Amino acid sequence: MGKCYICIALLHKAMEELFRQTYGAVLEPDLLTEIIDVSKFVQFEEGDVLIDYDQYIKTIPLLVSGAIKVLREDYDSGELLLYYLERGDTCAVSMTCCMGDKKSEIKAIGEKAGIIISVPVAKMPEWMVKYKSWMNFIFETYHNRFNELLNALDTIAFMDMNDRLLNYLFEKSKIDNNHVVNKTHQDIASELNTSRVVVSRLLKALEKEGRIKLNRNSIEILLQ
Repeated sequence: MGKCYICIALLHKAMEELFRQTYGAVLEPDLLTEIIDVSKFVQFEEGDVLIDYDQYIKTIPLLVSGAIKVLREDYDSGELLLYYLERGDTCAVSMTCCMGDKKSEIKAIGEKAGIIISVPVAKMPEWMVKYKSWMNFIFETYHNRFNELLNALDTIAFMDMNDRLLNYLFEKSKIDNNHVVNKTHQDIASELNTSRVVVSRLLKALEKEGRIKLNRNSIEILLQ
């Protein structure tokens, strides 16, 4: 039993260090310590649902490692990929729901296994006054997510499906830091809210152009 407690303590210590490394450049040391004291570390795997539709959100996730995709439900019961969260990010939509005590209108799913630290929403107003770095971090988060939402809107409104598909592949490649995208045609179709047949046809065309190479359940990007 003693060894188990030691292992848990060491794991928590490692998470703390990773959290400080991730956010140390933007948040004061005293604030980092407060966050650790009042928050909870949560490990997640690829595919885990971290935030779901119609869920009341009581904590704000700060992403310590891994990647998360944020989806929006459309009127036809499909889902549309809005943006990805990477290390050092948080979700502006979840903050808005928290502050307004509203149900979530987005779904957040683990894209790459990692760790979040769940911050109680009750601390947000206090830290906005107490720590300038927290206020700057929140405003910067809103700014970045707003730009990503505008980009998602532009992609849907002004890009044809071929360009949307390429944009998706390049973004996924950047998130994974890998030129191989490990997604099935159905996975991609679901996130772009289109059909698998359309995705397969466009991927075949891109392969003929020499821009990608299709493998079983993965896509290798050759030209960016």
